Amino acid sequence: TQNKSSNLLFFAFLVILFPKNRLCVFARFSFYCYFCRKYFTLSLKVDLYMSEKIRIKDIAEKSGVSVGTVDRVLHNRPNVSKSAREKVEAVLKNINYQPNMYASALAYNKSYTFYCIIPQHKSEAYWEEIEEGAAKACEARRDFHIDVKMMYYKRFDPSTFIREYTKCLNANPNGVIVVPSDLETTKGFTEKLHERGIPFILLDSYMPDLKPLSFYGQDSFCSGYFAAKMLMLIASGEKEIMLMKQTKNGKVESKQQDNREVGFRHYMQDHFPQTKIIELDLPLDEDENNYDSILENFFTSNPHIHHCITLCSKGHIVGEFLLKTNRRDVQIMGYDMVEKNAKCLRLGTISFLIAQHAFMQGYNCVDTLFKAIVLKKKVDPVNYMPIELLSKENVDFYRRTQL
Repeated sequence: TQNKSSNLLFFAFLVILFPKNRLCVFARFSFYCYFCRKYFTLSLKVDLYMSEKIRIKDIAEKSGVSVGTVDRVLHNRPNVSKSAREKVEAVLKNINYQPNMYASALAYNKSYTFYCIIPQHKSEAYWEEIEEGAAKACEARRDFHIDVKMMYYKRFDPSTFIREYTKCLNANPNGVIVVPSDLETTKGFTEKLHERGIPFILLDSYMPDLKPLSFYGQDSFCSGYFAAKMLMLIASGEKEIMLMKQTKNGKVESKQQDNREVGFRHYMQDHFPQTKIIELDLPLDEDENNYDSILENFFTSNPHIHHCITLCSKGHIVGEFLLKTNRRDVQIMGYDMVEKNAKCLRLGTISFLIAQHAFMQGYNCVDTLFKAIVLKKKVDPVNYMPIELLSKENVDFYRRTQL
């Protein structure tokens, strides 16, 4: 800075003593460039400052409308004529107006409670990762006083779902995340949410007729189709494969599993119609101690089966049985990166796992409610999660909590 000042004083001295000298012409030009640069830099800073500090009153004057009209447009409130709205929006676009919603939300100092209704589960399950992700999102937004309360219902028991959602409605939450029960039971809940103006997100199973704010989960048909394609890369020469299910009263746990099976069978019919699919049911209401005898009977009766698949997260049940009985020529493909599945994958009784990034789903559901409710932002209505294939070789590089 000192050198620049010295140079400018030297050039000024030359201009005074030798006004017609060529060197002085250069000096004048240097002065001109220097002051132009300073002027435009200053001008740019002022413009940026003004755009950051622009007031509703300024927007109203530019639009030719009242301050109240501008306020209603900015907050997307009713009672604004079409022409007035167009004028205000044109000015907002022209000045590239970007409201600081974070500052506004912090200034309100309001607290927000979201309810998350999911199935009851055991530890080390897919749903546990959903909870961890939701808790992480709360921590990330703690300055905005976000709280998430977990509620649990029993699969195949609609009365428990109704009981929990009644408690939820009585609490009058700001937003809801829900893993659907059956369509009709879930619809009874979501209709009440719509009546009260409470936004909700569907998790795991997509039911577009319920008109959620957003959805997070895999495209279950594509996931099942992809699973079949990966399985048949290693089982293309097999005449028979086993499809393991867990059902109660003939039904699997979720609509998502149903759709996966549709995708799975669609691929098999198109590309391997000659391969026989033999189903094995490990009933959900059966004592788990009896699973080994069911599996022993199956593999004894079907000695030619070497490749299996399940479309739920319980592939480890078969994987652990194969380890205990030393059946090294049989593998099962499954879903979800829970620790028991990962162990079987490393030991070779599970061939592949399809990961759904449950932690990411839990985090994103809470964060989406935050953006929509607190920041008043538009959110994507459908968010399909990646269909990620894990093998023995890459399982240790899977980042379970990566966002």
